[in-house]
Amino acid sequence: MTTPTTTCKILFASSEAYPLIKTGGLGDVSGALPSALAALGQEIRLVLPAYREVLEQKGRIKKIARMDLPLGRVTLLEHLLPGSRVKVWLVDFPPYFDRPGNPYHGANGLPWPDNAERFALFCQAVHALALDQAGVGWKPDLVHCNDWQTGLVPALLSRHGERPATLFTIHNLAYQGLFPESTFGVLDLPWSFWSSEALEFWGQLSFLKGGVVFADRINTVSPTYAREIQTPQFGCGLDGLLRHRSDRLTGILNGIDRGWNPARDPALTKNYSLRNPEGKSANKRALQRELGLPPSAGTPLLAFVGRLVEQKGIDLLLEILPEITELPAQMVFLGSGERHYEESLRRMARLHPERISVRTGFDEPLAHRIEAGADIFVMPSRFEPCGLNQMYSLRYGTPPVVHRVGGLADTVVDTTPATLRNGTATGVVFDEASGSALLEAVKRAVLLYGEQKRYWRPMQRHGMAQDFSWKSSAERYLELYRETLGGRISPD
Repeated sequence: MTTPTTTCKILFASSEAYPLIKTGGLGDVSGALPSALAALGQEIRLVLPAYREVLEQKGRIKKIARMDLPLGRVTLLEHLLPGSRVKVWLVDFPPYFDRPGNPYHGANGLPWPDNAERFALFCQAVHALALDQAGVGWKPDLVHCNDWQTGLVPALLSRHGERPATLFTIHNLAYQGLFPESTFGVLDLPWSFWSSEALEFWGQLSFLKGGVVFADRINTVSPTYAREIQTPQFGCGLDGLLRHRSDRLTGILNGIDRGWNPARDPALTKNYSLRNPEGKSANKRALQRELGLPPSAGTPLLAFVGRLVEQKGIDLLLEILPEITELPAQMVFLGSGERHYEESLRRMARLHPERISVRTGFDEPLAHRIEAGADIFVMPSRFEPCGLNQMYSLRYGTPPVVHRVGGLADTVVDTTPATLRNGTATGVVFDEASGSALLEAVKRAVLLYGEQKRYWRPMQRHGMAQDFSWKSSAERYLELYRETLGGRISPD
């Protein structure tokens, strides 16, 4: 055991990190949390695969080591996370990572057929770095692994007596990194791992299970989701194991990046803030014009931004969209996902061009303008480990309508007679994942919007005043690191 110190050496392993590469919330967290931890005085290295998209970005990249791993010889490159002083180590192996586009699937939308080998090699590299087998002269106190792509790291490290502590964060339990039994034999893993007590999951190889079984501590991205995944409804078949390890399982709410700030957001038509909220109406008018909707200050503008998949409740929203068109309201959509959902939304937009506007694809600046210009944000996810858009909406004075699950339950206070009286309400919450419950919640929000002075503006102000900063979340992670290390980091 090392001497107590206020600084922890953290190796932060992830398959994506914004702004280098991002497909979803994991990228946001992996880009923001290391920077926030560094600002708290921690010594951190972020390790990622060296995807083509990452290597094509500006900035100096230098070779610092080579490693002979069971699945191949890799080069270790060093870069800086843009906008920070966090060092990024890139695991370069062109046969696996020099590919266009998405880190996980090809242009046809199907997973790369060798994903097991790709991320097993990445885990082998992280394992070697954790033990300083690359010879770079830096050994972490703790390895923080994220999601299934890094799930083999705690398993590999568990075989060493002298090793760093391990923390495994589950960002979304539904994605488990499952592969056929035949895959196990080609990954050069110890045969002792092929067991229901280790990586075997109903006859398949589960990367994520490696993190859940072998990590010293497990956490997920909201307190409510940490409880939910211990139930059959949300546990994806791992609820029994998670209940077994419940004394090692916690939930820490994600923060949101400083770039999501209406007072300084360069994507907006006019900046505004809690103290000076007048600019929000100018953003609404500009957004209506941009998306081809008739400008109308008094008509509530609803918005959905997210992946067009069942998890996000897009099917529930499509079910009630005809009824929404009968309300005195407009609605905008931004997202991409399953083709039939995209086509259904476009069809509704053609039928109701003055009520509905749809943009498919990923457009970060437009997402910011929608958060600023909309009046009501609709987020009917069937499950939501944390969720970021509801926090963006609160910060931008756009009260959200959310399903009471996961991080949505932890961040949005429902409008009830009591919360409206005491001024704590920040949005509208519904309990049942059904179209009828969602429609009632939307109608409730539209009615509240009509009570601008009495209810809506106080609700906007209270939402904008919430602290969802990464500094707050990073402090909670640092305390979890201390617990994982058994007190080897002393509190300040």
